[in-house]
Amino acid sequence: MTSKIIGVGNYIPPETITNLFFDQHHFINKNGESLKEPNDIIARKLKEITGIEERRYASENQVTSDLGLIAAQRAIENSKIDPETLDYIIFAHNFGDVRSGTVQSDSVPSLASRVKHLLKIKNNFCVAYDVLFGCPGWIEGVIQANAFIRSGIAKRCLVIGAETLSRVVDIHDRDSMIYADGAGAAILEASDDDSGIQSHLSASYTLNEKDFLFFGKSYNNESCPDTKYIKMDGRKIYEFALVNVADAMKKCIDASGYTIDQLDKIIIHQANEKMDEAIVKRFYQLYDLPMPENIMPMVISKLGNSSVATIPTLLTMILDGELPSHEIKKGDVVLFASVGAGMNINSFVYKF
Repeated sequence: MTSKIIGVGNYIPPETITNLFFDQHHFINKNGESLKEPNDIIARKLKEITGIEERRYASENQVTSDLGLIAAQRAIENSKIDPETLDYIIFAHNFGDVRSGTVQSDSVPSLASRVKHLLKIKNNFCVAYDVLFGCPGWIEGVIQANAFIRSGIAKRCLVIGAETLSRVVDIHDRDSMIYADGAGAAILEASDDDSGIQSHLSASYTLNEKDFLFFGKSYNNESCPDTKYIKMDGRKIYEFALVNVADAMKKCIDASGYTIDQLDKIIIHQANEKMDEAIVKRFYQLYDLPMPENIMPMVISKLGNSSVATIPTLLTMILDGELPSHEIKKGDVVLFASVGAGMNINSFVYKF
């Protein structure tokens, strides 16, 4: 027995933020020095490196749990289940609910508990909890749900990934242009046929890599001396991900019983278009093969990096037929993979 996805849903926030939004920002480096390049050049280079032209921000009256609720409602509707039959609600995020115009994170009660309350679920034995695992949080929630289902602890689980990264960025850091808001969700239930999760893998690299992504002070020490924001060492993350994510993907597909030529799609965390392409190319090089065309769907150009939400958002778009050049059919084998703060890596192989 394994677990399979029976319903998906996402929520893509309405506010479209183009690269022109950052034209008047005062960008500073980590030494507190103003960047010499004009902002239009900075934006152009960002697009060349990451592929990002636009990103989505939540409305001012929304918080992360609001986004997660909408995605969850759509996944429940898509699956046609009674939410009272859910055994677990697992909510992956990183910063809790951060209201617009504030800097304080609110994670008590858990975001999963808030969603359960708003879904009006009466079943006290539907357990609701949060997962903090960096950008790979949604995949980790799916892996945990699969473990509950395979062990007999649960029959049906809701896994949500939602984040409002726009609320935790340093406006003086050009890396702030990468981040976005969004939510995605999926319902998993027990399966006794050959579909569902075939293998999975998780890892945490903390000895030397712990602070590649971290919470740090603004580069503008004068105006924001005590507030902390999401920070990253982009070069170190790129070098780390290129080797370790590809290796993890290989271990996962090798453990699944499928061969690389049987893969129909690779759904990878939408972090950076060039980095993702480099990871997948290296993955195929490990088998002395070229990267196939159209193997890796990308929506980062329009949606940016919404952390835990990127993979379930993209999966929903494909299954809903919103990406004309990509489809997933019954019997297709798909490899999911992510990397993020921790530094954490995970992956699973899924047969539809």
